[in-house]
Amino acid sequence: MRRAHLVVAAAVLAGAGCGADATTAPVQTSGATLDDPMSTTVPASDGGDVIDPGDDGQYHVEIDAASFSSRVDHPYLPKLPGTTWVYEARSGDGEVEIVTVEVMDETRTVMGVETIVVHDIVHTTDGRLVEDTFDWFAQDADGNVWYFGEDTKAYDEKGNVSEAGAWEAGVDGALPGIVMPAEPTVSDTGYRQEYLAGEAEDMGQVIDRAVGVVITRDWTPLEADVVEEKTYLEAVGFVYEWKIDGEGATESVRLTEFTRVLTG
Repeated sequence: MRRAHLVVAAAVLAGAGCGADATTAPVQTSGATLDDPMSTTVPASDGGDVIDPGDDGQYHVEIDAASFSSRVDHPYLPKLPGTTWVYEARSGDGEVEIVTVEVMDETRTVMGVETIVVHDIVHTTDGRLVEDTFDWFAQDADGNVWYFGEDTKAYDEKGNVSEAGAWEAGVDGALPGIVMPAEPTVSDTGYRQEYLAGEAEDMGQVIDRAVGVVITRDWTPLEADVVEEKTYLEAVGFVYEWKIDGEGATESVRLTEFTRVLTG
């Protein structure tokens, strides 16, 4: 196995070397063009367009562990061991944090399913640890990527630790959800990405698609005034997010560095 290291800018992501073809003619999507998926001018929704997944809050899934694999090779959300992404997260007031995501060469069994472990670390620019999280993903036989939970710890400026938001599918009524459909298709139907009542209720919806690019809208009823729009590039994964709340405060997350493992 060998590693390919890419310093990511919009032009690089849209060009050769990523395995993605995002060089189609401009297609308008929520104010941004799909050939410039990392535009800093993407206006997120005000919350009025988000939809209910149609289950009346009675979410339930049956999990057949034999139909899942820890090899997550979805073209828009690859989670292959050794791959890393580095992001710059910037709030509307200019505060910056660095997010490092690494797919570990280890698995964890959740609800009988062998999941791949993904390690997320958030630091301030001066090195203070903000969050340390282990996420668990698996891919079903149809190609859908499922999220099975997270072990998360958040640290305040005094070093105090909070585990709020941590959950594990199969424990205390928590259930896994789909974070990337096998065939992302623009639809007026949403999907649950996770479920633990009152703790983890994220939902998603594919709102635009072009060659090599998928854009989703994510939200949760636990923060009804907050909406995120995320851009994914083929063979790279998540590259850009724009978030806005009901008071107009915004945040953005931008991919700055990408290292993937190549075989052969």
